[in-house]
Amino acid sequence: MTSLDKPTSDTDQPHRTDQQDADAKAVTEAALSEAFGGVRGMVETVLPGLLFVTIFTLNKDLTASAIAAAAVSLALVVVRLIRKDTVKHAFSGVFGVGFGVLFALMTDNAKAFYLPGMLYTLGLAVAYLVTALAGVPLIGLILGPVFKENLSWRTRNPGRKKAYAKASYAWGLILLAKCAILFPLYWWADTTQLGWVLVALKIPPFLLAVYLTWVFLVKAPPPIDVFAEMEAEEQAEKDRKAAQSARAAEARGYDL
Repeated sequence: MTSLDKPTSDTDQPHRTDQQDADAKAVTEAALSEAFGGVRGMVETVLPGLLFVTIFTLNKDLTASAIAAAAVSLALVVVRLIRKDTVKHAFSGVFGVGFGVLFALMTDNAKAFYLPGMLYTLGLAVAYLVTALAGVPLIGLILGPVFKENLSWRTRNPGRKKAYAKASYAWGLILLAKCAILFPLYWWADTTQLGWVLVALKIPPFLLAVYLTWVFLVKAPPPIDVFAEMEAEEQAEKDRKAAQSARAAEARGYDL
């Protein structure tokens, strides 16, 4: 077993100082913002749907509502490209809106605009719960690369794995609760009622899930920076080879 594979336990972690706790909170906040898009990501998530339901509420024009939602979604991507920002959150919004527009126009049913997003939410809820039960919590797969720990938490950091499992259960249950509200409304409510409820439920459940994730992770052992470990081992190997070469050269000098 190499040093990179050596497991740790919760009891191996030293007591953290107030400064270390503050650093852990700051690092976790930054990682969650990067992974989930922060305030800007939330705006990009809400804006297309808000525009769709606003226009449809005012004039009941499905085509105009769909075009406006698609246009603002594309505009958000263009802005990110111009600013050379990461586009993963905006692109995910484009695909979601694109499928919604396609469903609505193909069925000539404005309510169908929301169906792909609702199905995605349901699938994501199931994925969070199933992966947590399987011992590979999805939130850990998402955040591991952001924290530069990759999958080291699975075998080397049991306290962190437990925190990821708790967070994944939280995300899964919150999203299931959201689906339990939305799917009955899809059948019983009209388009504008469903749309405004969807807009209202975009941010609060998301913030709750992110907050619980933050709570679990700041209390967990710190991430193991596997990239730094690999770089250190590579440097140690280079130093070892350089020392061997120096000794060989010295030995040749003595032979002469």
